[in-house]
Amino acid sequence: MKELLFSVTAKDCEWDFVRGSGKGGQKRNKTSNAVRCRHLPSGALGYAEDERSQLHNKRLAFVRMANTTEFKKWHRLEVARRTGELLGIQKKVERDLKDSKKTKVEGKDEEGRWVKITT
Repeated sequence: MKELLFSVTAKDCEWDFVRGSGKGGQKRNKTSNAVRCRHLPSGALGYAEDERSQLHNKRLAFVRMANTTEFKKWHRLEVARRTGELLGIQKKVERDLKDSKKTKVEGKDEEGRWVKITT
C-alpha cells in the first residue's frame, strides 16, 4: 500500500497575474489573465497565457511548473529526505571514506602534467 508523504498545492506557490501579450483585442489588453506560478522551495517557474480565462491559465501554469526539471529534482530530493534514504546515503559515504586506507589524489607535476599521488 502506498502512503502519501507530502503534497504540493497552490498554497506552496507564489502567484503573479499579469496582462498577456499578443492577439486578443480589448479584452486581452484590459484583463490580467496571464499567470506565473513560482514554487519557492525548488525555484521552479511555470507560465501560461494560452486561455482567456485566468483560472484555466492558473491550472496550466501549475502543471507546467510541476513538469520542470528544477521541480522534479527538488521532488526527488525531498522524497529521499523524508523516507530516510538520504540519511542512509550520507552514512554510507562517511563509512566508505573512513574505510579507505589509500587516498588517491590527482595533482600536477613540475611540467604541468596530471599525475596520481598515492598516500
